[in-house]
Amino acid sequence: MGDYIQILLFTISGVILLMVGYYLFFGPLSPVYPYLPWSKKGRYKESDRENISNCPICAYKIPKGDQLKTVVFPSKSNGIDHIMHIKGCFTCLSNNVPRRCPVCKTSISKQDFLLARMFERPHTKNHVHVLGCTKCRKV
Repeated sequence: MGDYIQILLFTISGVILLMVGYYLFFGPLSPVYPYLPWSKKGRYKESDRENISNCPICAYKIPKGDQLKTVVFPSKSNGIDHIMHIKGCFTCLSNNVPRRCPVCKTSISKQDFLLARMFERPHTKNHVHVLGCTKCRKV
């Protein structure tokens, strides 16, 4: 009877040691954790991921510090919902990059812009919903 209890204790302690080792080498405390395929963090740090976005007109990755050229109009009703004109990023406004409307997929000129609605959120980022360009959505 004593041998069975001793084997059971060794088995339980072995399983516990395996779990602790797995957590230390492959868990969130591991230095390789952000690069593992099952990690939620991905390849970027949390602060870098928040600042990576694409231009809706030319699909260019906007680096940290750069912004889209937009015009936001004040809300007439509730103060949460705004109309917005998106003119583009620095790349598609200054270079000869193809500009396309994400809704109708037609080519737009540098004078055209996207119409969008911006919803203000109190504790997170604002949400922008693109409605169309000046060709497919008349102003």
